[in-house]
Amino acid sequence: MSGRVTETSAPPRQRGRSAIALITGLVVGVVLSLGTDQILHVLNIYPPWGQSMSDGLYMLATGYRIIYTIVGSYVAARLAPYRPMWHALVLGVVGFVVSIAGAAATWNHEPPLGPHWYPIAVALISIPCAWLGGKINELQT
Repeated sequence: MSGRVTETSAPPRQRGRSAIALITGLVVGVVLSLGTDQILHVLNIYPPWGQSMSDGLYMLATGYRIIYTIVGSYVAARLAPYRPMWHALVLGVVGFVVSIAGAAATWNHEPPLGPHWYPIAVALISIPCAWLGGKINELQT
């Protein structure tokens, strides 16, 4: 039996670049989110760390996390050596899994660490925002 052997996985160099794209996109999203959180605490828009916040402030946090998830996924797609949308969506899945794990870990915490809807909302926006970041990259290339 003769035939061509086809390569189904990326060469090692591309896998390394792929990992760098994913890590960079993840770091961008996390640093922007946590940096904004810290700035809002310093500006006294958010209460001091450890104190409860209103639903309105959690909605504000959800709003900028939407933007930062799109930006981080765009960065991953932009840096990806191949299959940029796949890279963006991987970040969306990571965000979904981490958010669900966070919700499960803190669900019955006393006192509550925040409203139950917040980690669920962050989980639900993860994949659509990641897709949008990948789509923006597609439209630019």
